[in-house]
Order: sequence, then C-alpha cells, then structure tokens
Amino acid sequence: MPQSSTGPTEANTSLAVCGHTHLFPGARCRLLGLSDPTAFAAEPWPIDVELRLSDDVVTEAQLRADSMGPVLTVSAYTTGAGTPIGGRTWLIREFAQSGDDIEVTIGGHASA
Repeated sequence: MPQSSTGPTEANTSLAVCGHTHLFPGARCRLLGLSDPTAFAAEPWPIDVELRLSDDVVTEAQLRADSMGPVLTVSAYTTGAGTPIGGRTWLIREFAQSGDDIEVTIGGHASA
C-alpha cells in the first residue's frame, strides 16, 4: 500500500464508523473524511484510524500494508457491555468508494 501520489503526505487520523460492537469477517466499516476518497479506493495509503463501534466505544487502529496485503491493526478495547476484546490484525477484503466515504470490508485474521 504505497503512498498515493495524490494522497496526503502528512500523518493523519481518519474516523471509521462500524455497525457492530466488534469486527469479524464480512463486517464493514465506513472511513469518513478522507482528502481524496477516489484515489484512496484505487490505491490505499497507510493511515491511523479512530474506530467508532456501534456501542460508541472508540479504539485506535492502523491501516497499512504487509506481506499479505492491506491490514487493519486494532488495539484492545472493552465493549460498552464490558466484554474485553483483544488487539488483533485483520486482513482487508475490499475497499469500495461510497460517495465521499470508503467502505472497508473486513476479511479474516492476519497470521501472526
């Protein structure tokens, strides 16, 4: 996931809104506020993410590339109901532009 020539060169944090209290294969999150969503959908670049889950819990994550392709590394957090969720790295199955946002579809767990 090299830096796009049209993407930002400075470090930034983007908000991602998810429709569930945790991630799983097939879950979708919507990245909001990217400076160039068309370029990002075509060739995503590494970004820091503030992941907001459906129970309003927020955790930090990083979107980057590794040897398996694009991955989302999510920090450990506790759901609104009190369930601890360990930190995990997820493969990204797909990036799709939806208006000014990017819909990210989660794949399986990335191997350690």
